[in-house]
Order: sequence, then C-alpha cells, then structure tokens
Amino acid sequence: MGAAYFYHLTQRPLEATLPVLLDKARGAGWRVVVRGTDVARMEWLDEKLWLGPEEQFLPHGLAGGPHDAAQPVLLRVGDGIGNDAACLMSVDGADVTADEVQALERVCVLFDGHDESAVQHARIQWKALTGAGCAAQYWSEESGRWEKKAEA
Repeated sequence: MGAAYFYHLTQRPLEATLPVLLDKARGAGWRVVVRGTDVARMEWLDEKLWLGPEEQFLPHGLAGGPHDAAQPVLLRVGDGIGNDAACLMSVDGADVTADEVQALERVCVLFDGHDESAVQHARIQWKALTGAGCAAQYWSEESGRWEKKAEA
C-alpha cells in the first residue's frame, strides 16, 4: 500500500520541481506516469524535459506512441498508467483515485500554490484520499526548502 504526497509549489514552478521528483523516483527504481489534464500542457512539459541539462536527462515520452509500455517516464492525459508505473505524478489537477494510491508505491500531487482553484482542488483530493483510508503527506516549500507540514 502506497501513500499520496502533496507538493504545494510556491517557490519554484512545476517545470523546475517535476524533474527533481522524477529523478528521485527513477533513483528508487520506479517507472513513473505523469498525469495531466491538457494535451498541449503535457506537450509543453515534454519539451521542458527534453531541454533540461544533458547530465540530468530523464528518458521519457508522450503517451500515444508505439513504445508507451517501455517508457521509464510516460506523460499522459486521462486515466490509466500505460507503462507499468510504480509512481503516479498528478499535475494541473489531474484526478487520482484511492485505489491508485493503494496499488502504487507513491502518488505525488503537485499543485500551484499561487492558483487558488488549484489549492482548493488539492484540498478536495486530500480529503477524498485520506477519507478513503490512504496515507498522505503534505509538503510545502514556503520557507524556501521542502518541509513536511502534515501527515494523515
């Protein structure tokens, strides 16, 4: 049974935080699926990951190609996993279920702390997942470094 980790982004944007978390997940030996809500936004994230520093390259792909199942990091829109991932990272308010949290090693919910609707959606997700019995942690970077602020 896994856990949901909520990351409240206030100091660094998604495109700076996501590669760090992906690198940590890959370091744990996990395949990762990054679930978003908008195809254009996932294409934008794909481009940002390709343009990162060469020494920090993260092999990845956009869902819909012939090699989805082989991707160590798969960016997709909508339900499903597609690459036998052990870790799901939800961005831009993408839905996560309690069943997914319990089946995977880790679920990460990244949300923009400067967007009130994103914060409200994350609160709703927290209540739904913890209410279903999922373990959860809330992490904030408000102080300039990541600190665990709550655990359920």
